[in-house]
Amino acid sequence: MTQIAAPSTRSAVTGIVAISAAATLFLLWLIYVHPASDAAARHYAFLPNLNAVLNGLSAIALLVGYSFIRQRRIPAHRASMLAAFVFSSLFLVSYIANHALHGDTLYPIHDEVYRVYLVILISHILLAILALPVVLVTFFLALTGRIPIHRKVVRVTFPLWLYVSVTGVVVRVMLVQALGRP
Repeated sequence: MTQIAAPSTRSAVTGIVAISAAATLFLLWLIYVHPASDAAARHYAFLPNLNAVLNGLSAIALLVGYSFIRQRRIPAHRASMLAAFVFSSLFLVSYIANHALHGDTLYPIHDEVYRVYLVILISHILLAILALPVVLVTFFLALTGRIPIHRKVVRVTFPLWLYVSVTGVVVRVMLVQALGRP
């Protein structure tokens, strides 16, 4: 029986970066170029709130996983990180569906709150673009047993992923407050 060699770290990271770049370009096209098929948001209006819930669940799973690794409970940590990954993956699917259907939701107020919203939103978007390949690389390292380098990379991954998850919820809450509807 022929044994398949494990991918080199360099080739795996290159593939992850290429896939992440393609996904980012697709999302930018979807949000800023593609016309929304249901701009009036008559169908699946729950998606923006579902996105916030999935982001919140991802943040909770990240914090629980962090707690487990601090206690050296490796299997529980692994399960929590897998849950965070699943929640974030479901978020991405829901986010794509929402933007394909409804397009972008604009913040209606131009005042001091709007400026705070923009700072949070822009940092959220830019760091989310960065987080995608970083999270995937971190998972690759853990799943392939490259634990020493995984420990180093996760020092960037954890705060980055947590920030993106939490600010996703904050952006939604700020939009709901500004729009005056859920």
